[in-house]
This record gives sequence, structure tokens and C-alpha cells, in this order.
Amino acid sequence: MPTEILMPALSPTMEEGTLAKWLVKEGDTVSSGDLLAEIETDKATMEFEAVDEGTIGKILIPEGSEGVKVNTAIAVLLEDGESVDDIGAAPAPAPAAAPAAAAGDEVAAPAASEAPVPAPAAPAKADGSRIFASPLARRIAAQKGLDLAQITGSGPHGRIVKADVESATAAPAAAAPAPAAAAAPAAAAPAGPSADAVAKMYETRDYEEIKLDGMRKTIAARLSEAKQTIPHFYLRRDIKLDALLKFRSQLNKQLEGRGVKLSVNDFIIKAVANALQQVPECNAVWAGDRVLQLKPSDVAVAVAIEGGLFTPVLQDADTKSLSALSTEMKDLAGRARERKLAPHEYQGGTFAVSNLGMFGIDNFDAIVNPPHAGILAVGTGLKKPIVGEDGELTVATVMSVTMSVDHRVIDGALGAQLLQAIVENLENPMVMLA
Repeated sequence: MPTEILMPALSPTMEEGTLAKWLVKEGDTVSSGDLLAEIETDKATMEFEAVDEGTIGKILIPEGSEGVKVNTAIAVLLEDGESVDDIGAAPAPAPAAAPAAAAGDEVAAPAASEAPVPAPAAPAKADGSRIFASPLARRIAAQKGLDLAQITGSGPHGRIVKADVESATAAPAAAAPAPAAAAAPAAAAPAGPSADAVAKMYETRDYEEIKLDGMRKTIAARLSEAKQTIPHFYLRRDIKLDALLKFRSQLNKQLEGRGVKLSVNDFIIKAVANALQQVPECNAVWAGDRVLQLKPSDVAVAVAIEGGLFTPVLQDADTKSLSALSTEMKDLAGRARERKLAPHEYQGGTFAVSNLGMFGIDNFDAIVNPPHAGILAVGTGLKKPIVGEDGELTVATVMSVTMSVDHRVIDGALGAQLLQAIVENLENPMVMLA
């Protein structure tokens, strides 16, 4: 019996994705581990591998299709002895899986079939992972009313075979959950004019409508949630950079032979990582009904890419040298711009850094990215007149920073201690190497 290939969940938060490109075509023979397709999530483009062997009998979802739900059938895999003619017996993909029809398009009703309804192919567990069972095992399970999710397979790689279902106690499969009582609506959307109402306001003006991709939709949803649910407060400081700039210049001369060039941002990342160790109560995240205080300093860094933003995470940043942080950051930023980061490289972290100083921004307030406890918004370094320690007026390079903090995790005085530690690390950069 043909087996459905399902849309995979490539990250813990993925609910739907774009089937960007098929790497196989109908009639191709594939083995476990072969690349089947490129899937675009809200954050990255990832390759999807085959977990079984067989022949691609039919591609159900064409490449370029957007909004394909996780666990939707995207293709049909044929086993030895099966042919394309057998595909009619396989369950058709859910209507929602097909690309959304354009406004005004007609959607054809599925043709009625007189063929008996077969046992569902390749069911999934509650966590969305596939259940592997032989076609015969699936048929027997359907006849006996068995739930394959409750059966442990004894075949290769845990595959459920005939003997497993024959020895299982006949019991009705667990009833499918009700349609989620009209699925409790996610946080009520803020009141505002509808899309049609906004479009009507500008109907006499010349404009181009830009379709939102998955990343832009996710950014909009997460930042709206963050501003509505996180009680932000803001702490601001000016940081004198002259000592850091001089120290950086000396280090870069010594590192020339290794092809390493440190940026001011590398020092900022290191300063934040060290400060989180100095004030460990701030190295924490909000977890709904508790706070998780981490031991390592995992610092996220905002990277602007076309159409959106990534925050790759530098793990154990407090234990790494400046040159190691610089090399790792360049690699992560480069792959972020190509949307080639793996989920574990942009998830996690307790604190973030967002630097717009390179764009000439003096200062700004950043939005905390949940579940982080805070984010440091960094402005550009400017020559400014200051009063020196001896009371004389002098000129220094001054950088303005604003720390946005989640008040549920960090209180005002504690946040002030963290920012003070960051300032001291940057104004006395040699301390960071001790």
C-alpha cells in the first residue's frame, strides 16, 4: 500500500512551511537519508531527508506552495511491487494542504470515489513524529481497531510489522480529539482597521501590495505579543569607548597574521556575556509559571537579513576568547543572511544584543524577544565633550546604550547592576581577558 510522505516539523514551533523546491521527481528511487525537498520555515530553508526507501509515485504538493501544514501529505512513496495505479487507494491530502486559492478562484470539489476507504497510511504520533509500519500491519491494525501509536514495533528501526499487530490486544483506537472546541482563540488581536478598510483608504493612490512571507508574519506576531505581554522597562547609559578603541587597534595588529579582525560588537558580546556571570540573577528566562536561571552565558545577536531578522545565539560566550567569538559571529551572520541556520543555532539564549550604531543611529529602544530577560540596544560612538576626572572639559568617544528589561524576571536595581557591569567591562576592556 502506498505510503504518504508528510510535511515535517523542522523546529519545535513550526506549524506550517513553504515547500520551496523538490529535489526528486516522480519515478525516482530513494533510500533512507536521501534528500527529498527544501522546506522554508519562518526562519530558515532546510533540507528534508527520506526516512524510508521506495519510489516517488506521486508529488501531491507542487514546489513553491506556501502555508503547507505540518503532517500534511506532500508526496506518495511506493514500495516494491506497487505501481502508480495503486496510488488511488492512498488517502488524498487534506484540502487545507493545497496552496491557498487566490481570491475569486473556484475550488473544485473532490470527485466521489466508490473504492472502499483503506487504513490510513503513515499515521503520526501525538508529538507529530511519523509511525513506521508495513502496509500489511496497517491493514490488520485497521481491521482489529488498533491504535498504531500504542504499539511498539519490533522491525528494523522500530517499524511495526505483522507479528506486532497480531499479538496486540484488540482495542478501539483512541478517539480523535474534538475539533478543539473552536480552538481557544490565541490572544485577542488588537483592535484596528481591517485589511480591506485600510486598502479602501488608499484606493485612489498608486501603491504596490507586498505579500507577507512566513518570516514577516512570525516577526509581526511575536513582537506584537512581546509588547502586549512583557512589562518592559528601560535603563540608559553612556559608555566611553576610547580605551576600548585603542585596545582593539592593538589586538587587531597582533591578530593580522591569523586573519582575525575584531569589531566593537565582538567586545560588546563579550562584555554582556561576562556581565551575566557577574550578575547571575539576570542570566535567566521567563518560563510562564517560573524563571529558569542559566549557568552558561548564551548571548543572542540580532542580524538584519532581507525581509526580516535573525538572532543567532553564541553559546558559552563567557568562556570563549574574543577571536573565537568574532569568528563564530561572522559565520553565524553569513549563514543567517543565506537563511541556512539550523533551529538550534537561533533558539535559546537569555539576553540579546541589537546594534544599529553601524547605521548611524544614536540610540533606540529595542523590544525584548521572549523568553529572554532583556536586550541591549547599542547606538553609534560619537565624539562628545565630557568633564574629565580632574574637572577639565575634554573630548571622548561616547556610545549610548539602552537596556530593555522584562520586569517579571529582573527588577530595577538588579538591572542597574547588570548594566553597570557591562559598562565597566567595556570601559576597562583588558578586564574581560582576565
